[in-house]
Parts: sequence; structure tokens; C-alpha cells
Amino acid sequence: MTPLSVIITIAAYFAILFTVSYIAGRKADNAGFFVGNRKSSWYVVAFAMVGSAISGVTYVSVPGMVAASNFGYLQMVLGFIAGQLIIAYLLVPLFYKMNLVSIYEYLENRFGISSYRTGAWFFFISKMLGAAVRLFLVCLTLQLLVFEPFGLPFLLNVAITVALVWLYTFQGGVKSLIWTDSLKTFCLVVSVVLCIWYIASDLNLSFTGMVSTIADSDMSRIFFFDDVNSKQYFFKQFLAGAFTMIAMTGLDQDMMQRNLSCKNFKDSQKNMITSAISQFFVILLFLMLGVLLYIFAANQQIAVEKSDELFPLIATGNYFPAIVGILFIIGLISSAYSAAGSALTALTTSFTVDILGTKGKSEETVVKMRKKVHIGMAVVMGITIFVFNLLNNTSVIDAVYILASYTYGPILGLFAFGIFMKQQVRDKYIPLVAIASPVLCFILQKNSEAWFGGYQFSYELLIFNALFTFIGLCLLIKKDKKNN
Repeated sequence: MTPLSVIITIAAYFAILFTVSYIAGRKADNAGFFVGNRKSSWYVVAFAMVGSAISGVTYVSVPGMVAASNFGYLQMVLGFIAGQLIIAYLLVPLFYKMNLVSIYEYLENRFGISSYRTGAWFFFISKMLGAAVRLFLVCLTLQLLVFEPFGLPFLLNVAITVALVWLYTFQGGVKSLIWTDSLKTFCLVVSVVLCIWYIASDLNLSFTGMVSTIADSDMSRIFFFDDVNSKQYFFKQFLAGAFTMIAMTGLDQDMMQRNLSCKNFKDSQKNMITSAISQFFVILLFLMLGVLLYIFAANQQIAVEKSDELFPLIATGNYFPAIVGILFIIGLISSAYSAAGSALTALTTSFTVDILGTKGKSEETVVKMRKKVHIGMAVVMGITIFVFNLLNNTSVIDAVYILASYTYGPILGLFAFGIFMKQQVRDKYIPLVAIASPVLCFILQKNSEAWFGGYQFSYELLIFNALFTFIGLCLLIKKDKKNN
């Protein structure tokens, strides 16, 4: 694709995106920005959630990872479904009962202000890093396709990208996100299905021939039960998927603000179950695409140095009709920008409500504060993306889950203790526990092979992180009988 065709494609998409965002978010007040006035239809949210769970990282990295991991990622996706069921039937009724705007308000009610601030700050760090990683990937692709050919620096690329995200989330918040996520889901599914169809046609494969070719490939193996020390071992992946879903969706303001926009908790449960099952099949499409891309690359003798480069290299490399490159760009920007927009909205909500505080302040004051925070979050996100560009040395999807293992663990441990234990704890010491747990996990991960006979920690490190936090809270239980 030429740089001009990429620019035209992005401009056309954003024209539609801004129109949808404006119509959905017009006249939105603070309640509309934060929780969508709790008037969203569950089936609309379910459709939107399919796309909201799939970022630019998934779009680019999942097809490329089949060479190293086969279809093993589906083991984790099955865990995602289990985690989604736990969220739907345990957390959602609780959050609706408490009528929460920010889910971290639960920690203040349960423990105290230190726990509340700790949860909010860990979410802030987690979401900012995760959003930066995801948006970094789209910036890299745009740098390759647009900015480098014109001799423009990466810093300008980041500034323009973040500015666009800020613009379309500025007015409507969650109300806009649900409808823009619906647009994203549509673009995402259509682009992947058509890319599969074009590549299969080029390989002279009918539908049954394509399915047979993928099934016969060594890259289509799903289940790994043979080596407990392997990172691909089924129970590691499944349990990590379940707990990652609970942490990164159920305890994540970004994802839960959509679910909490439904009319009641039963509608929210319908939305979550429907979207979880749908996401499984969408991820399966990405993995099928990955096998076809590797087969095509082998036939064409295309050298792929990094797995994240596979899909962009082939889709935009003039190997297919121009429509394939256009579909790739639409899918990438719809997934990446939407994910970044939802993260920016959630960061604005959490920082305004949880860290600065809105209690006792007028609607007008909160609006002014929220708009300033929104700008500040965009600036911090841009800086974080630029720094990550200087430090990046790993697969981006791997980086996302590694970060999640360290930053979401304390949040998961806090909520688990709060829900399953009745005792009160010494609230002022909770930040120390939340910091110590990731440090212990880092030490454990670095020494696991030497200490445990070659055992390698994968994303199940999140579970140990939460467990350390839970144990730390047990040590902080107040001994006063009246608090037991």
C-alpha cells in the first residue's frame, strides 16, 4: 500500500468514527460519561464487548504467535470464558447492589481509604501501561506505512495518534464507547473473514480444503498436557486465563464500566455470557488466519523476522489486491484506537472519581475537573508510548500479559479477601503489601527454574501475585474481637 492510500483509509474510518461518537455522546452529562446513564441494551453491549476485548495487539500478534504456540492460546481463551462466568455471577450483582460508578469504591467501603487509593493507583498503572503497549503497536505500523516514507519522526506519530483518541472520547465517554466499539466489532470481524477468504483463494483452497489444511498443520495443536514445566501446559494456561479475565475485566474499570451501563445486573450477565462465547470464535478466526499467513509466507519465501510483523508485512506488501491492505488497516485502527479510547475514558473516570474525588462537588466542578484530567491522561499516555518504544524488546501480546501478572495481582488479592473474608484489616499497611507482592513474584519468576527443577512461570504468575497479597492481608487482620 502507498502512504497516501493508508491516509485516505484512516481518514475515511475516522470520519465515520467521529460521526458515531458525536451522535452517541451528544448531551452526555457526568453520569453518561462515567456509566452511560445505565440505559444500555444488553445485546448492544454484548456486540460491543466482542470488539472491546480485542485490541490491536490481538489483531497483529495472535496470527503471528501460531508458529511458536500453535493454537495453544485457545487454552487461555477457555479460561477467559470460565473467568467471565465468575464475574457475571459473583461480581456484577455486588457492583449493581452497591450502585458503584468506579468499582474501586468497593475497597473503600470494605477496608478504608488506603485500600481504595491502592486499588485505584494499581489500576492506573496497569491500564496506562497496557494501553500504551497496545497503542504502541499501531504507532509502529503507521510509522512503517505512513510516517517513515514522509521522513516524519515517531514522536509526531504518537502525538497525532493520541490526539485522535482524545478527540473522539472527549464528549461522550462510555455512551460513545459502546457504539464505537460496536463499529469496531463489525470492522474487525469483516476484515478478518475477508482476509482469510482472499488468502485461501490465493492458495487455491476451497472452504473444506482450507479447514483441512489448517487442521493438518502442525501449528493447529490446541491442548498441551505432556510437560508440566512448559509455559504451554494446559492447566497453567486455563487457570491463568480465568484469573486474568477476572483481574483484567472484572476488576478493571475500563471493561466493567461498559457492563455496568446495562439496565440491571441480569441484563449485564446476559451481555457477558454472550460476548464471552463470541470472543472464542473470533480468536479462533485469528489463529486460522495465522496458519494461512505462515503457509503463504513459506510458499512465497517471505522472511519474517518477528512474529508481530507477519500480518502487516503480507497484508500491506502488494501480494494481494489492494483491498486486503485496506481491510488490514481498517481492522488495525478500529481495534487499536477503540481500545485506547476506552482505556483513556476509564483512566479519566478512575482518576477523577477515585484519586481526586468527586464527593461533595457540584456537577459543574466535576465536569471541569474531568475535562482537565482527560487531557492529562492523554499526555501521560503519549509519553508512556514513546518510552515503551525505547525499551521494547519482546512480543507485544506477551508484554501485555507479563505486565498484567505484576500489576493486576494486588487488585485481585484485595477483592478476593474482601469478598471471601469477613475480618477487618489494618488499612494503612495495605499499600506495603500491594508493593511487596509483585516484588516477591519477580524474585520467584527469576529463580523458578533453579528452585523448582526447571519449572517456568507463565501468566499463572498473576495467581501467585494475588495469593501473596491475600496472605499479606491475613497478616494484617485486626485482633480486636469486636472487629472479627
